Amino acid sequence: MKEKIKVILVDDHAVVRAGFRLLLSSVDHIDVIAEAERGEQACQLYLDKRPDVIVLDLSMPGIGGLESIRRILLRDSTAKILVFSVHDELVYVNRALSAGAKGYITKNTAPAILMEAIEKIAAGETYIEQGLRENLPAQNNESNYRALIDSLSAREFDVFRLLAKGLTIHKISDELCLGYKTVANYGTQIKSKLKVSTTAELAHIAMVLGVMKS
Repeated sequence: MKEKIKVILVDDHAVVRAGFRLLLSSVDHIDVIAEAERGEQACQLYLDKRPDVIVLDLSMPGIGGLESIRRILLRDSTAKILVFSVHDELVYVNRALSAGAKGYITKNTAPAILMEAIEKIAAGETYIEQGLRENLPAQNNESNYRALIDSLSAREFDVFRLLAKGLTIHKISDELCLGYKTVANYGTQIKSKLKVSTTAELAHIAMVLGVMKS
């Protein structure tokens, strides 16, 4: 009998997790052993449960998906993480892969793709959704912007994204569970790294790179 692949689902929407669980329960060799709604929980669950694959969203309250990937891999460099996100922009794909994710697929993909991705990653392979994979080598006229964005840390990128969407420092503080002064400092660092002085300029960079899409 084929050994079951143990999976942890990480998404801040309970309905979405329930749908994933129902979908994966139709496959005999995949077993969802735990769920988490925040990255902090995912990090602890990984240590407690040691799953074969973590299926992880990027946009979550708290530390967020990118920082979760980094922290999990700091604890276990062999962790196998599949990003399952609404974001299909290459800036997200590249950052997730750079953080150490073994795969990336979007939530509008066919159910069979999710199952295939889990199987491939559990077997030690990588898996990038075909449409995303075809575009990864592509270069565009905004390479300078992309290089600047790549210089941001995972947490800086989270703050950058929310600043670009027009959220206030107070709102970002609540959203990411960070102190007001911490977020303000991140904002200053981000503007310095991106060589801009206004939030409007941040929003322009985000729009060019497709980061503004929710």
